[in-house]
Amino acid sequence: MIFDDLDNIEVKPDTRNHRGCFVQEASYKLVNIDRAGWAYICMSDAVCHYVDPDNLRRMAAIELDKELAQL
Repeated sequence: MIFDDLDNIEVKPDTRNHRGCFVQEASYKLVNIDRAGWAYICMSDAVCHYVDPDNLRRMAAIELDKELAQL
């Protein structure tokens, strides 16, 4: 998964955080991916979540993997 703009990431519907709570569908900034594999995303300075990186996507764009991007 390639993210060109780390400030405009959204979560897929029904995404849950590391505690099992649903995450609001909104625009987030991808801050980091930790050693355990969790993506740390923030909506604001006060609202941040750890989520599975597979539940992230670029806003209003089609996801491309590295092989397709090189074609």
